[in-house]
Amino acid sequence: MRYNLISWNVNGIRAVQNKGLFDYLDREKPDVICFQETKALPEQLDASLRQPDGYEAHYHSCRLRKGYSGVATFSQHSPQAVTMALGVQRFDDEGRMITTDFGDFVVVNVYFPNGSMEEKGRLQYKLEFYDALFAYTQRLRSEGRKVVVCGDYNTAHTALDLARPKENENTSGFMPIEREKLDAIVKMGYIDTFREFEPSSGHYSWWSYRQMARERNIGWRLDYFFISDDLLPHLESASIQPEVLGSDHCPVQLVLKF
Repeated sequence: MRYNLISWNVNGIRAVQNKGLFDYLDREKPDVICFQETKALPEQLDASLRQPDGYEAHYHSCRLRKGYSGVATFSQHSPQAVTMALGVQRFDDEGRMITTDFGDFVVVNVYFPNGSMEEKGRLQYKLEFYDALFAYTQRLRSEGRKVVVCGDYNTAHTALDLARPKENENTSGFMPIEREKLDAIVKMGYIDTFREFEPSSGHYSWWSYRQMARERNIGWRLDYFFISDDLLPHLESASIQPEVLGSDHCPVQLVLKF
């Protein structure tokens, strides 16, 4: 059994619906696709998004602010279980996580917070969210589950993961204190799947809309598929799809084989 998994920060699921989302689904036919930054409540969506043809859809939306945050997971097969809570209200209220259990593995679809220095307290909120999220995934692992943690991590891990590392050492998304969280994940036994196949720089998943950054490939790799190390024997491929437009992020893909 092969599983084709995709993760994509769509920067508004209604916006990307009008930019070829369903054509993309028809072409890629993912078994599971995880969206971040959906920016909508389910009741604001039309039927084609609430009940997409060929997929079961689950949404976890932010109820505190309209048009903010939110994640969704579409799957061709019904998950055995769906969870939408870390058990920490200040995180759960922002609609940042959905867990879907597919038996062979569990997919945790996450939109990690931005640590914007413009908004007081958000960097600390981001760091504490990392701790809570991976404490949760470690509990899943302690139960013997194989875990996929995908989404927009809002952090570039190493200097290979952004075009201008020296210029951004004090920018949220590449600050040492944020990058240390990804170091800690690796020490816990999670594997950055893309780096299993591609060791070089120049591969990004987010570009600013300013100064033709995407055309010039002045980007950041913020979107990841990390897997628990017991899934490594099942890892077939991991890739980035920079040619796919519709958002300031592009999709990232993972293929597992059982």
